[in-house]
Amino acid sequence: MFDGRRHGLGAHNALFVPARQLVSLDVGRQGYGQAILLPLGIEMTMPEGPRHIRARDVSAQTELTAIFEAMSREQNAERPLWHSSMDSYGQLAMIWLRRQLAENTPHIGPETASARLMRAYSERLVMEHTSGETMADHANALGVTPTHLTRVCRAETGRTAAALLNERILHSARSLLNNTDAAIREIAEYLGFSSAAYFTRFIQQHTGNTPSGLRDNKKRVA
Repeated sequence: MFDGRRHGLGAHNALFVPARQLVSLDVGRQGYGQAILLPLGIEMTMPEGPRHIRARDVSAQTELTAIFEAMSREQNAERPLWHSSMDSYGQLAMIWLRRQLAENTPHIGPETASARLMRAYSERLVMEHTSGETMADHANALGVTPTHLTRVCRAETGRTAAALLNERILHSARSLLNNTDAAIREIAEYLGFSSAAYFTRFIQQHTGNTPSGLRDNKKRVA
């Protein structure tokens, strides 16, 4: 799911995902990809908005592969000035992307009312998922009925509006449980739950485990 829509991905596809964009990938067992994560505030010319490119030209594929391989070598070796080198290769990756956008038509769907609604709902899921608002509250803020929002979400993504909201909350919950030492009560409050008990029931319903159990599993894996 990308830019509020469901897209098909195959070999030699490139995605540009700006900060604070809702995105999810469902890859098969043979799926493989690489990602460059650019920190906020970096001085670099980037495309405006999400982009999906299908790079068919072999030379273009080779160029991007070479950039990834060079970045991997720099990151693993950690030679003097390797951070500066990584920044430079990141610039080259953005130049590659902008050239592809200039030379090829990005793979985008028609700009329909449904697409605009999905984009607006996706933005709310990113920015407002900690507010404690229900799916119906989000629908009301967008000026549509919950039934209409659910119908559009199912058509564009294969998921209901409520499922998308729950998945976004669950993603944040997992991230906070795995990557911080915040108390479960604090995480529940941050995510807009009325109580830690309600938060625990939510986690159990969607994962079959408790918040403490998820956190313990992460520690055992580490």
